[in-house]
Amino acid sequence: MPHPVPPPLLIRGGTIQTADTTSRGDVLIRDGVIAAIGRDLEAPTGVGIVDAGGLLVMPGGIDPHTHMEMPFMGEVSTDDFRTGTEAALSGGTTMIVDFAIPSPGGSLVEAWRVWSERAAKAVCDYSFHVCVTHWSDSVAGEMATLVRDHGVNSFKHFMAYKGALMVDDGVLLESVGHALSLGALCNVHAENGDAVAHLQKALLASGVRGPEGHALSRPPAVEGEAAQRIIAIADLLGAPIYIVHVSTKDATDAIARARAGGQRVFGEVLAQHLVVDESVYASGDFGSVAAHVMSPPFRPKSHQAALWAGLASGQLQTTASDHCCFCAPQKAKGRDDFTLIPNGTAGVEDRMSVLWHHGVRTGRLTPAEFVSITSTNTAKIFNIHPRKGAVSVGSDADLVLWDPDGSRTISARTHHQRVDFNVYEGMQVTGLARSTITGGRLAWHDGALRTVSGTGRYISRPPFAPICFPARA
Repeated sequence: MPHPVPPPLLIRGGTIQTADTTSRGDVLIRDGVIAAIGRDLEAPTGVGIVDAGGLLVMPGGIDPHTHMEMPFMGEVSTDDFRTGTEAALSGGTTMIVDFAIPSPGGSLVEAWRVWSERAAKAVCDYSFHVCVTHWSDSVAGEMATLVRDHGVNSFKHFMAYKGALMVDDGVLLESVGHALSLGALCNVHAENGDAVAHLQKALLASGVRGPEGHALSRPPAVEGEAAQRIIAIADLLGAPIYIVHVSTKDATDAIARARAGGQRVFGEVLAQHLVVDESVYASGDFGSVAAHVMSPPFRPKSHQAALWAGLASGQLQTTASDHCCFCAPQKAKGRDDFTLIPNGTAGVEDRMSVLWHHGVRTGRLTPAEFVSITSTNTAKIFNIHPRKGAVSVGSDADLVLWDPDGSRTISARTHHQRVDFNVYEGMQVTGLARSTITGGRLAWHDGALRTVSGTGRYISRPPFAPICFPARA
């Protein structure tokens, strides 16, 4: 049963902050879209009024990288699409893009259907990247079906996780080239899976079995090499490429060089990597160290400056959370072998506050740049702008009323994410969502959720114009 159209809302007296402009004005929402913007708008009969005095009215955040109820490493991530999207809304994010992953050798279209069924309970809008984990004529045909019939315009590839999700260069060449002809963009997890497997084996043989071995087996050079390799492959094909969770200066520099040479390469940064460093692996406490096990791992602090510079300069364009929750009993599966610890941390709820506090409040980012990297750039890269990522007439009414001076202390005791640990535990941040509106519904207001299961919508993303570039001579 479709949910009823939400009643009209008038957001009164805020400062409208977009990726391009700052202005005072009201925003009228009708039938789930922005109907009017202006000073002192007349309130229609029966309209609900939300006071935005002293607040910024911004496009709702778009998190381009989440993993809700994802089967992985023998476990399932603990946030489902209901709890995970509620956490997103409480932090100012109004849309997520998750990953549909086929079973080994399985159907991509079936994976899309399975994830669609899981996402039916979402309370904010969502879409999917579909993962290519093997290659055949059938995979090529299913990629075309997903683009044509199911609104998928991005495909994910893992250069890591040997023996599971990893694809080799041959698959990358086939898939990236085919996606280009379909008008789709390829996403890539850039870590050299062969090198990681080699280092894991060597560490285990030397007696390193604790969770600290995770970071030791994935040094920065592993990411840097893979980033350079996928950039070279994309350049050979004349294809754009999107590299997820860039965590190192090595990869950032590779992206910057490619872009300076005219190549269309996009880079995504996790908020976690901007503020948490490798010192978290030194405590010796299994529970704490294992809770921080994610891929790529947390890096030496020196890499953070390069990531911030990449965002400020536009060489890196988006921010994400890679939200993938596993609780302590699940992490304990790898107590005697770090390669068995499920990889992942939470973050969908805290991404925007962390970026405002450590980015805007410190002067690293302007408010307009904040909007760009938390919302608008993602909407543009994945071809849903100005429906998403904008405050303009006709855009979806996905908005956050942002308090630039409001503060909170991040803690697993109070967050909405369904996980028993928070990598930002105890961090006091300034900048928070006072109200979040999704599809014209006031879903988060005055510290309380007002959600109804299934009100989130699947967002179909149209392909870009197909381009068939000749191979480079």
